[in-house]
This record gives sequence, C-alpha cells and structure tokens, in this order.
Amino acid sequence: MLTGSKILEEVESGGIQIKPFDKRQLNPNSYNVRLGNKLKVYVNEVLDFEKDNPSREMTIPEEGLILQPGELYIGNIIERIATDKYISAVDGRSSVGRLGILIHATAGFGDIGFDGNYTLEIFCIKPVRIYPNMLIGQIYFSEPYGPVDFLYRGRYQGQSEPTTSRSQLKGSQLGNDYYYKG
Repeated sequence: MLTGSKILEEVESGGIQIKPFDKRQLNPNSYNVRLGNKLKVYVNEVLDFEKDNPSREMTIPEEGLILQPGELYIGNIIERIATDKYISAVDGRSSVGRLGILIHATAGFGDIGFDGNYTLEIFCIKPVRIYPNMLIGQIYFSEPYGPVDFLYRGRYQGQSEPTTSRSQLKGSQLGNDYYYKG
C-alpha cells in the first residue's frame, strides 16, 4: 500500500491522477475524498439484475439530507481518480463508520486502468444527516504484483455522476471490460 508521501510523489509525476487535488486531504497511507451533491435512489421495490432499474435523482441541500435505514443511496465522490499503474480502492472514514454510514456495499475496488469518480453504494444503520462536500471516504493505492497486461476499460469507465448498476449490459452492448496492452 502506498504511503501519503508516495501518493503525493505519484500525483506530482502523473502516475496517479486525483482531480481536484488538495494536499491537506492526504493521510499517512490514503487520500480523503468528498461526497458529491447528488444521490440516486431506485424506484422499484424489487431490483432485477437483467434489467435497467429506474431511479430518481435528488440533490443534497447545503443544510443536509437525512438518510433512512433500509434505503440504498447511489452517490459519488467529487474527486476523479485515474491510474494505469496502481490498484485503487475506496473505503469509509472511521468517523463516518462510527455514525453507522457504510459507503460501499461491495464495490470499493478499482481495477488498474479505472478512470472516473467512484460511485458509492451508501446505506445507514440509523437515520443520519449527511452534507454535500463532506469528507466521506478515503482512497488508497496498492502496488500490483506481476506484470500489468490488462487495463480496465469497462462499463463504468469515465463515470462522473452517481451511476446505477449496468449489470444488464451484455456482449456486444458492452465489449470487453479489459484492454490487453501486451
């Protein structure tokens, strides 16, 4: 796992892109990221893996929004993250977790080659108020073991807004999720 100093070195040399970047958000071995101001919530009670599930969008007002248990909120981070060199991942900050907010159901991992704003799958244990631009999580980077022959170029590449599941995309609709650079 990269240290804060190594993250800074890689941002300065272009090995990692974090935009916008603020040195004050660096940690000993991660980079703090902020919550965007939009959320999506699925409309249907039952979700279907094979279909495009409709959602509605909401804006988080400056005075905050109270999240409710039992609801899945699709959000995103403000920062765009990109690297063809490292494995990136997002996780919640401890102060967020201690309020019972979970920021990803299972999708905290970013393949080498991912370029975009991480989508967050947010849910909470108790009702809790959140705010736009709040520090919600942290990105960390790990060095891969072995040659980097495949880069991610899949269904979520380039996302900048909260992105609902694209599980329904198959075959020719999508192409391959990975680019072989060898």
